[in-house]
Amino acid sequence: MIEVRNLTKRYGDKQAVNDISFTVEKGEILGFLGPNGAGKSTTMNMLTGYISSTSGKILINGADILEDPIKAKSNIGYLPEIPPLYADMTVNAYLGFMYDLKKCKLPRKAHLKEICDLCKISEVRGRLIRNLSKGYKQRVGLAQALINNPPVLILDEPTVGLDPNQIIEIRTLIKKLGKNHTVILSSHILPEIQAVCDRIIIINKGVVAADGTADEIASKITNEHKMTLRIEGSTHTAADKKEIADAIRKLDGIKYVRADMEREKGIYDYDIEADEKTDVRRAINRLCCEKGWNILMLQLSDLTLEDIFLKITMGDGITGAEKAGDSAKEAPKFALDVKDGELIATEVSEEAKEELEENLPADQSFEDEDNNSEGGEE
Repeated sequence: MIEVRNLTKRYGDKQAVNDISFTVEKGEILGFLGPNGAGKSTTMNMLTGYISSTSGKILINGADILEDPIKAKSNIGYLPEIPPLYADMTVNAYLGFMYDLKKCKLPRKAHLKEICDLCKISEVRGRLIRNLSKGYKQRVGLAQALINNPPVLILDEPTVGLDPNQIIEIRTLIKKLGKNHTVILSSHILPEIQAVCDRIIIINKGVVAADGTADEIASKITNEHKMTLRIEGSTHTAADKKEIADAIRKLDGIKYVRADMEREKGIYDYDIEADEKTDVRRAINRLCCEKGWNILMLQLSDLTLEDIFLKITMGDGITGAEKAGDSAKEAPKFALDVKDGELIATEVSEEAKEELEENLPADQSFEDEDNNSEGGEE
């Protein structure tokens, strides 16, 4: 239904989208994710024909968006992040205007009533759009996207401004529409994407960084097997915590153990990571039986979509502390001096630093300055 081939977009010297390709089949709900500046909005604007590509092809139901834009766009219902509403029109007048603009052939009165009932806006059809709440404006925007019953729906943040009940209603509606339409859904609410979408594409720095279901993507980016374990020690004291954690660490296949908060007196949660090839649950059970510890919960903790998104867009295996450490190593050293009443900073090379340190007091060095810059004494 949607085919993207080698799509590229440049703004002068900046390459916003770099040679991406993907397809979306009929009846599929695709979640389209990416951090700010990754090229996500640019890609969606090219899919709808709002902007043109530098190179590449976009086919909507077989029609090229550049060579036959009218035919291609007639297959698209689009809800941008800010709905394209005319505030001085009533809901009825606006939807009638959109009906005419899209040259809809369906029975006018019955079709508009069906759309309004579907989007839950029947009760405000006679009101001016400017007087509607943000949630109702969002639903009117969704209604205009559905006029003419297009086979492709592109929805950018469709639940912004909705209350929890309305969000559930829109999610249910999107799932229902996905049975007969191709839907591309973009949202920063990751649980929403995980709840609604059949497949996910994550774009980062202008390229497709991941494509598949959440489980498929998770299996490609990590070999870790995570679980949460809740144990009651034999003596029911805080001293059990260290003993339990140390014992679990010694089991084959265990990569990481961290004691979490105390749930009840003497009952702690433990975050555990194990090698994917090793099922450690039985070994943990045997250990607890031998020690007289009671297992109150053992729950596998698969990567959430948020975990996946952060690993892909922030860099897998690089912690904030490690990044900070790298920056500290690369940071230049400066010597401070006062000349003619002005404070002057001069970058110091490693050789010059050694020479200057010889003239510093015995209890001071450049290393001391580095340590002090990390926040002082603990």
